[in-house]
Amino acid sequence: MAAAAAGGAGTAAALWTEVNRSGQNGDFGRALKSLNKLLQINKDDVTALHCKVVCLIQNGSFKEALSVIHTHTKVLTSDSITFEKAYCEYRLNRIENALKTIQSASQQTDKLKELHGQVLYRLERYDECLAVYRDLIRNSQDDYEEERKTNLSAVVAAQSTWEKVEPEDLGLQEATYELCYNAACALIGQGRLNEAMENLQKFCFLQDQNVFDSKKKVKLTNADGVEHKLSKKQLQAIEFNKALLAMYTNQADQCRKLSASLQSQNPEHLLPVLIQAAQLCREKQHAKAIELLQDFAEQSPANSAQIKLTMAQLKIAQGSVTKACIILRSIEELKHKPGMVSALVTMYGHEEDIDSAIEVFTQAIQWYQEYQPKSPVHLSLIREAANFKLKYGRKKEAISDLEELWKQNPKDIHTLAQLISAYSLVDPEKAKVLSKHLPSSDTMSLKVDVDALENSPGATYVRKKGGKLTGENQQKEQGQGDVKKKKRKKKGKLPKNYDPKVTPDPERWLPMRERSYYRGRKKGKKKDQIGKGTQGATTAGTSELDASKTASSPPTSPRPGSSTATSSAATSNMIPPRHQKPAGAAATKKKQQQKKKKGGKGGW
Repeated sequence: MAAAAAGGAGTAAALWTEVNRSGQNGDFGRALKSLNKLLQINKDDVTALHCKVVCLIQNGSFKEALSVIHTHTKVLTSDSITFEKAYCEYRLNRIENALKTIQSASQQTDKLKELHGQVLYRLERYDECLAVYRDLIRNSQDDYEEERKTNLSAVVAAQSTWEKVEPEDLGLQEATYELCYNAACALIGQGRLNEAMENLQKFCFLQDQNVFDSKKKVKLTNADGVEHKLSKKQLQAIEFNKALLAMYTNQADQCRKLSASLQSQNPEHLLPVLIQAAQLCREKQHAKAIELLQDFAEQSPANSAQIKLTMAQLKIAQGSVTKACIILRSIEELKHKPGMVSALVTMYGHEEDIDSAIEVFTQAIQWYQEYQPKSPVHLSLIREAANFKLKYGRKKEAISDLEELWKQNPKDIHTLAQLISAYSLVDPEKAKVLSKHLPSSDTMSLKVDVDALENSPGATYVRKKGGKLTGENQQKEQGQGDVKKKKRKKKGKLPKNYDPKVTPDPERWLPMRERSYYRGRKKGKKKDQIGKGTQGATTAGTSELDASKTASSPPTSPRPGSSTATSSAATSNMIPPRHQKPAGAAATKKKQQQKKKKGGKGGW
C-alpha cells in the first residue's frame, strides 16, 4: 500500500509538471488531458478543477467551463471562481447573469472591475460604466492604462452618439488609432463633422499601430486605375506611407530606395529626409543621421528650424545635452520664444550650468526690450529670471530685474516684498528705505470673522470649552459638538461564541499553518478493513482503545511541536513509521517459504 501511494504521488507530480509546461507553451488542450488524469486520482482537487476551467476558457469552450463550475459548486466556492463564471456568462451573451455574478462577489478585484465595465457598456448603462473606468484609471498601476483610456473614450463617444450628451474633456491624448477614432465618433455625435474629419486624417501618421493591416491596405493602391481616382497630394501621401511601412517592417533597403526616390521627386519636402534619418537611427547610425540632417538644413534654409529641432532631439537621446542646447540656440527665429527659453533653462539647469541659463534669460529679455517692450511676455520673462536667480543665490543679479518690475508697476506689493528680501541680504539700509513703501497694516486689513476663523476645523487654536459663548457663536460651538459626536467610532462587534471569562487564543491572528498546535490536514482516512482476515478478527483500531496498552507502548508517530515527543524520539531507537516493516511481514514470508519447500506452485 505504501508503494502504491508513493507511485500515485509520483504520477501526480509528473502530471502537474506537464500541466505547467503546457500552460506556458499555450497548449491548453494538452494541459486539459493531464488535468483530467489528475481528477481521476482525486475528483475534488480544487486546484485541478480551477485549472480545468481556465483551460476551457482559453480554448473558447465557455459552455463546458460553466458546466464544470455548476457541477462542482461545493468544491469551487463562489469567491474563488467568480471572475471565470462571470466571464463565461459574458461571452455567452448572458449579460444580466454576468452582472449578478459580479455584484455577488465579496471583493471587487481589478479584473472584476474591468469585466464590470464591459458588462455595463453592453447593457448601455454608460454613466455607471464611466464611473468604473475612472476608478480603475485612478487606482491601478500596471501596463493596461492605454487600454482603459481607450475604453473610457469609447464610453464618452457612445454617450455623445446615442444619448446626445455633450462629452467632457477627459484630457486623453489622441496618440493611437483607437483614441483618434473614438474622439472622431464623439465629434460626429455633436455634429462637428469638420473636426471629426481632421481627427480621422491623423490615422495616416500613426502607422506604428496595426502595421501589417496597413500594409494590406496599401497594396490595394497598386491596382490599375487607382492613380486616376486620387489627387497628386493623395498619391504623394501614399508613397510616403509606403516608405514608412518599409521602415517599420524592417525592410531597410526598400525604405532607403523609396525615401531616396521621394527626395529626388520632392527636393524641398522635409518628410523623405526625416524618414531616411529615422532609418539610420534604427540601424544605430546616429552620427550619419545627424550629418544627413545638417546637409539638408544648409540646402533648404526654409526647413532649417525643424531640422535643427530634430538634430537636438537626437543629441538628447544620445545624452549630449550641452550640444543639443548649442543647436537650439542657433535657431534665430525661435531662441527668444518662451517655450524655447523654458527648454534651454531647464536643460542648462540639469547640467548645472547656471551662467548659461542666465545668459539665455538675458538675451530673450533684450529682444523683447527692443521689439516688444512692456509686453506681458517681456514682464513674465523678467519675473522668471528674477525667481531663477534668487533660487540659485544670485541676489545682486536678481535685484536689477526686481527693480525693473517694480518700476513698471509700483503697486505690486509682491514684487516689492521680493525686492526688500533680496536687499536685506545685500544692503540692509536700502531694504529699510524700501520698506517705507509698504502699505500700513490698516490699509491691508480685511473683513475677517475672527471667531469663525478660530473655530474652523483647520484652525491650530481652538477656544477652550470653559470660555463663555453667547448668541450665534454658542450655537456654532454646539453644532460642532454634535458633529464630533456623530463621528465617534463604534465598538467592533464581538463573535457570537465570545466568552469574557475565557482568555482569547494569543495565536488567533496567525494563519492556521503557523500556529503551534496545527496538526495538518487529515488526508483520506482509510475505513476499517472489515471482513478481511480470519473470522472474528478485529481491526487495528481496537488496540488503540485498550487503556492498558497506551500507558506502556510509546506512540508510533509523535506529535510535532510537543516536548515529550522530541525527548522520546531522541532517547529511543524506535524506527520511524515510514521505515518500519508492515506487521506480520516476517510470518507471511515463512509461510511462503514452507509452501515452496513442499513443491507446490501456489498463487494468490
